[in-house]
Amino acid sequence: MEYRKLGNTDIDVSVICLGTMTWGQQNTMEEGQEQMDYALDQGVNFFDAAELYPIPPKAETQGKTEECIGSWFKKTGNREKVILATKVAGRSPMSWFRGEGTKLDRENIEAAVEASLERLQTDYIDLYQLHWPDRPMSMFGSGGIGYKHIDSESIPINETLQVLSDLVTSGKIRYVGLSNETSWGLSEFLKYSEMNDFPRVVSVQNAYNFLNRTYEQGMSEYFHRSQVGLLAYSPLAQGYLTGKYIDGARPEGSRTALFERGDRYEVPGANEAIKSYVSYAESIGMDPSVMANAFVNSRDFVTSNIIGATTMEQLKLAVGSIEVKLDEENLQAIEEIHRNNPNLCP
Repeated sequence: MEYRKLGNTDIDVSVICLGTMTWGQQNTMEEGQEQMDYALDQGVNFFDAAELYPIPPKAETQGKTEECIGSWFKKTGNREKVILATKVAGRSPMSWFRGEGTKLDRENIEAAVEASLERLQTDYIDLYQLHWPDRPMSMFGSGGIGYKHIDSESIPINETLQVLSDLVTSGKIRYVGLSNETSWGLSEFLKYSEMNDFPRVVSVQNAYNFLNRTYEQGMSEYFHRSQVGLLAYSPLAQGYLTGKYIDGARPEGSRTALFERGDRYEVPGANEAIKSYVSYAESIGMDPSVMANAFVNSRDFVTSNIIGATTMEQLKLAVGSIEVKLDEENLQAIEEIHRNNPNLCP
């Protein structure tokens, strides 16, 4: 396994991060714990969760993923071996979290932290992330329409940071991260941290894969200038880059077949682009999923690649991608495909 610094901290996190969002829905608790056993044995010391998980979000399953992790901590005593990340839900109308819609104010954040700590059976969280901004945003496959301003209520960033600062002081969280954030949002968080001596953001968790490399356009510079790296989620584009959904295929038991959640990657041109990536991987004797993960692993601005799996076979391929190094010829071929199919699924 390889390790990189988490932002400007002294923490070394594995380049492969274990994503957990299927545990308690597509995966049983026992399967989730088997994944943690294997990942830790392979040197993966970084796990990512959220109060929202598992996906898709439902009142009856919310929090099951964190419960799975917590029961594993209790059973194994492995808490101190893991850098644990989780997230608080941004503003939404989902009423099952705390009796009303979520938002990033003091009441919601403090309640969310306490509930996560209880489910996770720990007294601290290493990296606490804002799952998405409080302000209205186009996210999660908005079709590349870009920013569209909407006047509406939102919690000021400096107020959210004050709450997080108090939680760091109390020892309940160690570091702060963002998710599904923009360059403007990140710059504001950094500005208010400096102005008020609040905790500094150490990472941003955004989607990054062959079909969506928009992070490179501005956000990646923050790694070099400000030591804020990317925690890349969806490196396989919800499984589409494995090739299993080509030409509308719907394998039994797959996420898209079960939950109809593939709209983000079913836009004009995406199917042909996926075919190009899959075909190239096969031409060099590489599993398409391994090539997609190896590419994300290779980016210098990526702190960690959040992989996810519903089977042990998938997990072994994803973790094993750290051993695969794409050479210059491989990277040039990937760039050529990208130039012909740029950012189809932002």
